[in-house]
Amino acid sequence: MTLLSSRRFVFGTALILFGLAPLLNGQVAGTSNSAFGAVGNTLTPPADTQETLRFVLILSRHGVRSPTGKQTQYDAYSAAPWPQWSVAPGDLTAHGFRLMELFGAYDRMKLSQEGLFNATGCEDASKVTFYADSDQRTQETGKALAQGLFPGCNVPVRSLAQGANDTLFHPNPAKFGPEETSLATAAISGRIGNNIANLTEAYRAQLASLDKLLATCGASSGLQGGAQGGLPRKRVSLFDVPSSLIPGRSDHLAELRGPLNTASTLVENLLLEYTEGMPVSSVGWGCVSGGELRSLINLHTAATDYTQRTKAVARVQASNLLEHILESMEQAATDRPVTGAISRPADRALFLIGHDTNLANIAGLLDLNWIADGRRDDTPPGGALVFELWMNRKDGTYNVRTYFTAQTLEQMRSGTELTLANPPERVPVLLPQCGREDFSCAWPEFKKSLRDTIDPRHVELRRR
Repeated sequence: MTLLSSRRFVFGTALILFGLAPLLNGQVAGTSNSAFGAVGNTLTPPADTQETLRFVLILSRHGVRSPTGKQTQYDAYSAAPWPQWSVAPGDLTAHGFRLMELFGAYDRMKLSQEGLFNATGCEDASKVTFYADSDQRTQETGKALAQGLFPGCNVPVRSLAQGANDTLFHPNPAKFGPEETSLATAAISGRIGNNIANLTEAYRAQLASLDKLLATCGASSGLQGGAQGGLPRKRVSLFDVPSSLIPGRSDHLAELRGPLNTASTLVENLLLEYTEGMPVSSVGWGCVSGGELRSLINLHTAATDYTQRTKAVARVQASNLLEHILESMEQAATDRPVTGAISRPADRALFLIGHDTNLANIAGLLDLNWIADGRRDDTPPGGALVFELWMNRKDGTYNVRTYFTAQTLEQMRSGTELTLANPPERVPVLLPQCGREDFSCAWPEFKKSLRDTIDPRHVELRRR
């Protein structure tokens, strides 16, 4: 082992031990004082260093929304009906809008502290581009972030017309050939030992816990004929869901179905109930606390790992987005227009508002991992990957630092105001191909690592 490798091993081991200490003590790392949050804050270069923040790119998931499917399709798995929502399926809620507005206000505090913006006023609004996917939930999230960052400044949020397919966030299915779909299917199959039943067995204990919750919680309210003398409602057990792995259709490269993926959807719905701030009696029919939810979320992140982080899937689905991220950052680093950049040449920040699949695809393609708020590789509503471009004032060179940030589940549930003293979770993320001990990548190495990863066959040229 070389000296550099030894130093990285010791440093990495210390971070792991330090970051996991609260969990080993039976605590949840869910506050601004969590171990990883503290490490993340110390890794931001202080004002007296030789570095200046020149540009930040934030790839954010939309805020809290309603479930994307109809209530009846979820009712099939539970003893009691799922709660009603006040908005159409998949739409951002008013609470979700407010949470993203709070996140935007915090971003303004953080970025002004780092010298990128003034603390108040509309002057810097012209130096930021907001670009959202065409869904209602992403467009409204972009508006909320812009309003939080620059209140009263009427900052535009760019996007395609609502409902149009934006290939920046969703690859063109017409470009999926048999080679891509077959390889994606084989890659997922290879990760589960070429036996789909292995997935159910690997997560049987967690699946059984969720299945019991679905079968018993709120059961009296789900009795056929009413609570007095009624019969239990028929439901489908998670373990009765047929399993299959086939080449994908539409915008999915591969279709993985079964107990784990069904559980993933249902757990996501429980998370949405909790973060929407629904009454305790409505969150998992009164059976799901924050601690219980953190345990169940492992089912969601596991399913996402296989379906979205598998390299053969991520390469096809994320190459176009990653190419435009790189072009936008290169434009800032070279101080000249770059074809394909989503931002403008004079911009200091670019906000891209998409989906959890975009975050998972990018993470899978670049081998990024994190633990935030006591959860591994989760991409909750409003969660974001942050790429910061720092310039060394002494020699003019650039470094890139990468973070994952998200409000804690409790901050989302209560609509907590975010401040520098009470921030969202923010943890450093190492890019393995070029990362150094301080979690930074030199710009040339960062650029090369992304170039080596992007598949040009799945990149579409965009012009402003």
